[in-house]
Amino acid sequence: MSKKYTLNKTSIINKSVFNVIGVMSGTSLDGVDLTLVSFKNSDDKLDFNLLQSATIPYPVVWHQSLKGAHELDRSSLEKLSQKFGEYLAGIIKDFLKGSKLEPDLIASHGHTVLHQPQKGLTIQIGNGPEINQILGIPVVCDFRVQDVELGGQGAPLVPIGDRLLFTEFDSCVNLGGFINLSFEIGGSRIAYDVCPMNIVMNDLAAEFGKSYDNKGELARSGVLNDTLLNELNSLEYYAQPAPKSLGKEWVLENIWSKLKGVKTNDALRTWVEHSAQQLANSIHGKSKVLLTGGGVYNEFFIERLMYYSKSELIIPSKDIIEFKEALIFSLLGFLKWSEKINVLSSVTGAKHDHSSGKIYK
Repeated sequence: MSKKYTLNKTSIINKSVFNVIGVMSGTSLDGVDLTLVSFKNSDDKLDFNLLQSATIPYPVVWHQSLKGAHELDRSSLEKLSQKFGEYLAGIIKDFLKGSKLEPDLIASHGHTVLHQPQKGLTIQIGNGPEINQILGIPVVCDFRVQDVELGGQGAPLVPIGDRLLFTEFDSCVNLGGFINLSFEIGGSRIAYDVCPMNIVMNDLAAEFGKSYDNKGELARSGVLNDTLLNELNSLEYYAQPAPKSLGKEWVLENIWSKLKGVKTNDALRTWVEHSAQQLANSIHGKSKVLLTGGGVYNEFFIERLMYYSKSELIIPSKDIIEFKEALIFSLLGFLKWSEKINVLSSVTGAKHDHSSGKIYK
């Protein structure tokens, strides 16, 4: 039988140290990222300590189920969401084995199935009720829905963490399924999705029987297609002002038709050039840039980015590279539970700053 935890909200808010589990499933479908983070309030500063982390790769059956989830009808999607919540609860239970710390909260992003904020839609599955019922730990989840209801993009959500936890950098970049960028201008945090990255590159690598392009070697072996590069760089999205965000649907509608008929390694080579150019253009003038996410390990991409960018590109420790998003979602959960703002309107375009997420306890 699972261990149950009896907590009350007031006691958690009054604690000087909070232990929060962050759970993140990204669009690249690499697996589930888990963190156990200790937060400590000291004066006007919020300190954190990443105590434990792990990535649990998806079994083939879950990889396929989540990849095709956007095609399901409502009833089937609800069933999948329940099963996915149960799956996440099992992963979290295993993650906590051997840990001497009892978590105060779980902050679960779930997995995004649909993200069309222009239509007022964003759907994440596998969120709170099942995890809370199975483990007996309070869960904060569904972080994007309220922002979309307030007229925002529902993304990106990580910049509040960039502002509070990584203040020494001029800008923060996550190289994941999409490249996300955030920075400060005139006291406001600005952030947006720069362009797709691993959501495209991993699917191209799959044509070689690979789950990803290790060190970018497949792309390095390809030939740059200048015509394709110009087409990609001319996409309307790149000329739009922030706030703006991307989703799987945008990739399906705008990218794959352009790659059709192009040799796979040439498509990879050109995509590396395209994404490096787009990011370099976006961080122009930023002197100190933090790079995190799985794309950091794509050595060929980093080489091309360094070619185009004059910024100081900083690659942190392995834990921060791989688990920064899960870490920050633990922060979002902590802020929501503490009834503090965790979403910035300057980032998402919502009507106002707000504290987003649903709580199950």
